[in-house]
Amino acid sequence: MDDDELYPIGDVARRTGLSVSAIRFYADAGIIAPSGRTDAGYRLYDVQAIARLELVRTLRELDAGLDDIRRLLAGETTLRDLATAHLALLERQSARLRARRAVLRAIVNQPTTAERVRLMHKLVSMSDDDRDRLVDEFWDEVSDGLDVHPAFVEQLRMMRPDLPEEPTTEQLEAWIELAGLVRDDDFRRSVRAYLHDTYSTAQGRLMTAPATLGSIEKGATIIREAQAAQRAGLSADSPQARDIAGRFLASIAEATGDQDTAEFRRRLAANLLVAKDLHSAELRRAADEASRFTGTHGRYLALVATINGTTPEDEADVPVPYEWIATALDIN
Repeated sequence: MDDDELYPIGDVARRTGLSVSAIRFYADAGIIAPSGRTDAGYRLYDVQAIARLELVRTLRELDAGLDDIRRLLAGETTLRDLATAHLALLERQSARLRARRAVLRAIVNQPTTAERVRLMHKLVSMSDDDRDRLVDEFWDEVSDGLDVHPAFVEQLRMMRPDLPEEPTTEQLEAWIELAGLVRDDDFRRSVRAYLHDTYSTAQGRLMTAPATLGSIEKGATIIREAQAAQRAGLSADSPQARDIAGRFLASIAEATGDQDTAEFRRRLAANLLVAKDLHSAELRRAADEASRFTGTHGRYLALVATINGTTPEDEADVPVPYEWIATALDIN
């Protein structure tokens, strides 16, 4: 196109993809004025005006408002600022749509009263601050009077939901359930009773002391490494297996205050073999307690894991390699 040439409105419509009536509307609205007129009064546009009309069309397709476009063309704002503001608006709209979708999906998947629909919509529309406040209130109540080291209470409180900016439907549905549970008086009482019965005892206080927790976590990490090594077919008399067993022994010695002696190794190996025989019975004994955990604190943790996208891999069917570690201790 010639920069100096003026084009009639019909040509401009073909070049921009806008209708003639739309071009006239933008002129009458003070968005893009014609560059000139014919003797008969017909509107004419130069290439700069045509380029601005193409920009207006693009922005309108992105749902930009006329006032924002007018300010942009008048130099009162920049294209970047306009895009930033519009993106923020679209993200808020998208969040509301995701929230509505989660509520509707919950309604489809389970019987839901009108009151519960209102509650669910309120829960998924909460701000980050509101969500934090709700979880804090829950932990304030269920941990009140828990007779354990304060560091353990803080560790419990750190297990909290962090709904991402673009959650999946599964994450939103998990938040709906969790938010409903932590507001429920019966659930709060159940979690509180479980925590107090489990930890506010002499054994519970010992197990939740910082030094004990550190040793348990270290030992558990090594146990998982041993499980992976055994599943991979690593021989228990290999150097790698002996290294794993040696680190496991060191973690136990640290927790008990023992020294790494031949006698300690024999005693630990014997205890591991006894533990192997007792493991099945212990699992059966723990089943009732596990069901209580699953319905209280365990349900809270499972939902938090789903919301945070960190659902742990199920290792319930992976046996603890007691005999493998005992052999790798190389007590001969």
